[in-house]
Amino acid sequence: MSQPIAIGVDLGGTLDSVNAPSLLGIGIGSTGPLDTFRGIINNPYTLTGWSNVPIVDRLNKTFNVLVRLENDADAAALGEYWQGAGRKVKRLYAVTVGTGVGTALIVDGKIYRGVDGSHPEGGHQLVDPNGPGCYCGHRGCWESLISGPAISSAARNARNNEHLIALALGDPNHMDARFVAEAARAGDPVALTIMQKAARDFSLGIVNIISFFVPDVLVLSGGVMESADLFLPTLENTLKTPNPMVPFDRVSISPAQLGNYAGLYGGAYMILGETL
Repeated sequence: MSQPIAIGVDLGGTLDSVNAPSLLGIGIGSTGPLDTFRGIINNPYTLTGWSNVPIVDRLNKTFNVLVRLENDADAAALGEYWQGAGRKVKRLYAVTVGTGVGTALIVDGKIYRGVDGSHPEGGHQLVDPNGPGCYCGHRGCWESLISGPAISSAARNARNNEHLIALALGDPNHMDARFVAEAARAGDPVALTIMQKAARDFSLGIVNIISFFVPDVLVLSGGVMESADLFLPTLENTLKTPNPMVPFDRVSISPAQLGNYAGLYGGAYMILGETL
């Protein structure tokens, strides 16, 4: 008899499965806002056209199997907990820094949820009340300061950035976060200042998270974290500040191990986790 399988789906990623005729279930990781209990995606902000889409009901009727929907940050964290950097730990906190900042807390293999099952948005913690505005309605939230678009916007709006624009072949639109990081490594003073500020704001957010949750492992991922060498020295220095209340030295900070497949593993774990 064929072995049943689970499929993990990461909206914005790929579909990962094996050649098997029996489907056990479908787990989906999606950017929010979404209603995990009713299985509805309502995110016209970053998923054009996905307004009040009952994806769980539709897939359930199509495939007649168990279908689960979770926030994409939760899905990625579940994947790292199950098969990545968080194996065999009790408490895992995941931070993904890319086009936005996604966060998730896993305790004993379960997603921590807020009131009415809401997804806590660590990416929108307030770090600098004088900072730039965000679509969340606040100014200076973490995402508005350290995400890829935040870094590229800071580069385009910086004073005396003529040399930086010249490095971008005269096109400010080429100054994405990866370009700014490369320019900082090459010694461009404007790019270096931008990345140093991003590193400080990143470190403040991480210190807040550790102070609130004190996880066993804090896992870092996302496109911006490909430039972790520009962030981690500042974070390490920040965490060295003596604090008798929080055991910062007991928290392991680790890069994600599953890369872009974390959400796929997490989607499968949504289904298999109930039977493992």
